[in-house]
Amino acid sequence: MMDTWENEARAALLQRRSSLRGVLRANVAEAEGLRRRSGREPDPVDEAMEESAGEVLEKLSEREQRELRDIDDALVRIRQGRFGHCARCGGAIGRHRLRAIPEARHCMACSAQVRG
Repeated sequence: MMDTWENEARAALLQRRSSLRGVLRANVAEAEGLRRRSGREPDPVDEAMEESAGEVLEKLSEREQRELRDIDDALVRIRQGRFGHCARCGGAIGRHRLRAIPEARHCMACSAQVRG
């Protein structure tokens, strides 16, 4: 059975996942809109703007998709009873860190080592 803290984290993760899915849907719709033409011949400026906007949307989508995977992984850890434990050292992650980043996999010490 989940304790209150895990329920709060789960709710925050589900809310963020829903929000990200909405952003991804909006990005896809915007990218599709950029691809459609108004019937006139595209000029080089239009083409450059379309390419650069598409690249930005693609990068945003990649970051958001990675965050969605992290959120889904955290939800699995909650179900399995492993939430709040560092994937590297097994120690407690700390509620202050999990409140800021509920999908965190590592404690502060291990996070610094993983990034470093």
